[in-house]
Amino acid sequence: MSRVTSVERVPDDQITIEGLTGDAAIAHALKQCDLDVLAAYPITPQTIIVEDFQKFVANGEVNTRVIPVESEHSAMSACIGASAVGGRVGTATASAGLALMWEILYCAASMRMPIVLNVANRALSAPINIHNDWSDSYGARDSGFIQIYTQSCQEAYDTTIMAFKLAEDHDVLLPAMVCIDGFILSHNVERVEMLPTEAVQDFLGTREPVLPLDPDDPITMGPLALTDYYFEFKEQQDRAMKNVPKAFKKVEEEFEKMTGRSYGMYEEYKTEDAEIIILTHSTTGGTAKAVADTLREKGEKVGVLRLRMFRPFPTEEIREILAGAKAVAIFEKCRSFGAASNPLALEVRTALYNLDERPMVCDFVVGLGGRDVPPTTIVDGIRKTEEYLEKGEAPLYETLGVRK
Repeated sequence: MSRVTSVERVPDDQITIEGLTGDAAIAHALKQCDLDVLAAYPITPQTIIVEDFQKFVANGEVNTRVIPVESEHSAMSACIGASAVGGRVGTATASAGLALMWEILYCAASMRMPIVLNVANRALSAPINIHNDWSDSYGARDSGFIQIYTQSCQEAYDTTIMAFKLAEDHDVLLPAMVCIDGFILSHNVERVEMLPTEAVQDFLGTREPVLPLDPDDPITMGPLALTDYYFEFKEQQDRAMKNVPKAFKKVEEEFEKMTGRSYGMYEEYKTEDAEIIILTHSTTGGTAKAVADTLREKGEKVGVLRLRMFRPFPTEEIREILAGAKAVAIFEKCRSFGAASNPLALEVRTALYNLDERPMVCDFVVGLGGRDVPPTTIVDGIRKTEEYLEKGEAPLYETLGVRK
């Protein structure tokens, strides 16, 4: 069950407006969420999150135990321990750091620890690359974490706050990733409206752990479970993930009462009569909306579906939105080597499979390793989609913006 909190609209004169990078906006959100523990290891481009947070601690602005660990594997392990005793816990990472957490991501989710993990999405090696794509968090899509992708610094701030309330909901109790595009958002300054800390803490309340570790009443967590019980653990995790949409809706409704802002699991933009719908997420969603505006001025019926929640994937809603279009043009910054297509397109094709009449799905891999995705790349994909509609068939996927 969700905690009942008394939330009122925050008056405008209590809102603080600052120019913040995505990393800085998240650091401020974490400060206001009254964390008990933050354990992290620095890695570009998330480092500013933890640097800023440690300044807050050093200045006495927040009473949080920061654990500077020797690796991301240890960071998530420390987070699990702190969460197991009932603490509110956060961390941040990117790229190889997230990959190094891999084993422990599954432990956090399986042990039902409501940890919030901010990810500044970055390419995976080799060759070494510090810039943005979604290979890191897409790789963790089956770990059992909730995954939410954000487009702006304001959205990253708001979503980080909401993520704690969602993760700690007793019908959910799952860890959550809040993702921003590395450098594109993590280091870009935007206008951010920040809430008073008291309002954030009233919204979240104090975490109420269901079964915390207690030395005076010892229990075992994460024990061995073989053929007799392991399957049942996974069944319960799946059930918890299915509870996320309902809980998320309640969290957003309450947040909207306080701020006037809500985002949903996805954003529809001019999709009502669209013949071609662009489907993407994160900052690429903003570029896609600008392209749709330009093409609409020319009389072309193009819309955008910007996905926010990738796990759990809003299958039924996506199917309903896309069903009336002639084609969906997917732009994703990840390649699933050896697969029929790529992570986002695989989800969409599955969602559409049972329709008697399905829109054509065109999957475009763009922007790997931080390669720019300008409006012209989106337009190229639209033109190719039109060609494929004319032919009546499209390739399973193709790359755009790469030398071949």
